[in-house]
Amino acid sequence: MAIKFNMNGKDISVDIEADTPLLWVIRDEIGLTGTKFGCGAALCGACTVHLDGSPIRSCVTPVSVVAGKKVATIESLSKDNSHPLQKAWIAHDVPQCGYCQSGQLMSAAALLETNKNPTDSDIENAMSGNICRCGTYSRINAAIKTAAAEMRKKA
Repeated sequence: MAIKFNMNGKDISVDIEADTPLLWVIRDEIGLTGTKFGCGAALCGACTVHLDGSPIRSCVTPVSVVAGKKVATIESLSKDNSHPLQKAWIAHDVPQCGYCQSGQLMSAAALLETNKNPTDSDIENAMSGNICRCGTYSRINAAIKTAAAEMRKKA
């Protein structure tokens, strides 16, 4: 079955079973490997991408759900780490193992699209579905605040 959607600004058509998880389409069919497989049950957030601007877990989302819609992966933020979140992640030395980071960044990006001045509570709520086994939550929180401040300056 041919399913058409927009991925990171490009129109895509994949001939695949409608119930195939979006994660595997992104990684195996399209070849974008920034989105990670974590738990396969939408519990860890490693596979977070945006669907029409909202964060979703791609490991449990059938590709048929994205037909005619816009999907954004970690690769959509920037190619050179120039996105305010990527710069803040580096400045705050957020990643340790780094495995969860694409999902963390995509959840943070969704938050900052709608809230350029998030409180600690806003950040906690937006990031609650993303698990970091290394426990870098305080650095993630600080990086989100730094990125938000930079985004407010540019607004």
